[in-house]
Amino acid sequence: MNAESFLNAYIDLNLLLFAGTALWLALRAILTRSRLGPAFRPQLRLLNGMTLLLTLSPMLVVALTTYVVSQPPTLSDMLVAQYLQGNVNMSATRFESILGLREDLVRTLMAQSSLWAQLAIAALIIGALVSVAQVTLAALRLRASLQQAYVWKHLGGVQIRISDKSTVAFSTRGLFTRYVVLPSALITNPSDLRLSVAHELQHFRQRDVECEFLLEALRPLLFWNPAYHLWRREVRMLREFACDQALMTRGQRDIRAYCECLIRACALAAQDPIRFVQRSPSVALVDRREVRRGATLARRIDVVTAAQPQDTHLFGWMLVSAMLATGVLATALLMQRPGDWSHDRIMLSTIVNLERMAHRNAVPETSQTAVTALQGGFMTLSK
Repeated sequence: MNAESFLNAYIDLNLLLFAGTALWLALRAILTRSRLGPAFRPQLRLLNGMTLLLTLSPMLVVALTTYVVSQPPTLSDMLVAQYLQGNVNMSATRFESILGLREDLVRTLMAQSSLWAQLAIAALIIGALVSVAQVTLAALRLRASLQQAYVWKHLGGVQIRISDKSTVAFSTRGLFTRYVVLPSALITNPSDLRLSVAHELQHFRQRDVECEFLLEALRPLLFWNPAYHLWRREVRMLREFACDQALMTRGQRDIRAYCECLIRACALAAQDPIRFVQRSPSVALVDRREVRRGATLARRIDVVTAAQPQDTHLFGWMLVSAMLATGVLATALLMQRPGDWSHDRIMLSTIVNLERMAHRNAVPETSQTAVTALQGGFMTLSK
């Protein structure tokens, strides 16, 4: 892959993330008004699957255009067809310049022919390096936390460790081993200890740690994209709602005791905010938003105390998943650059040339009449 292809794939990924976030937020708004709204575990599975699909979309598009459909219809081709049918009230020259904005952007960035292009590339490189440094520092902090904690128990492939320096329970994993790290203060409270362990084990069942690894790996590429930060916030919010809901529906657990455990965990973390630093990739019992903003914790308590959904609605979730995946892949294909010159693009280029001739000639009315006649003739042929 050459530099230009990489830049186009990078632009596609960012644009698709914007589109995927918009689709997800629209879907969430619909789900909250339906019977599927209170079911957070299926929503989390759907969102985790969408995270993986968005990440793999550039490769999936290459596979689809290579083995399934070689020249899929693109948004640019559709707009050109609408223009030739007279549905766009704009001069051909301006319309073509709008369609070519992305190509002009790529050429300018590749040639580094202007100051803003040089600054943009420099900002992207510096931002990516800073993000890599932040992720590396957080991973080193996580490794240090694991090394400072001592092994307490083994549950299958999960090591439960006790830490004197950690103020909040969290879970992470290595290549083969999974870890749950508990604050030593929980030793004196058996009820909170059991609930914290159950919470972190549920994160493993939901594959939340693996999803957090993926999100952190994408940060150097998408650090500047607000859609990425919104998407990550949605994932982190839903994972806690789904985890809390799963614990309430599995076994006989005291709802009051669980809510008090969350409140005490936030209070314990808030006592020493300096130690409540980022250690990633990991998933904690409570995060900084819940410590700093009580409204976020209140939402979790509302989810715990609300009536838990009983019906699975399997067919409904399968239909929603299929529709969302189809929408993402269709959007990815529509965003592709047009291939060879089509008949429509040749006609548009001809109209553009006639418009340019009209500006150069002394009698512009004649050329403008020819442009209108040619566009109208093509409309007749297309019908």
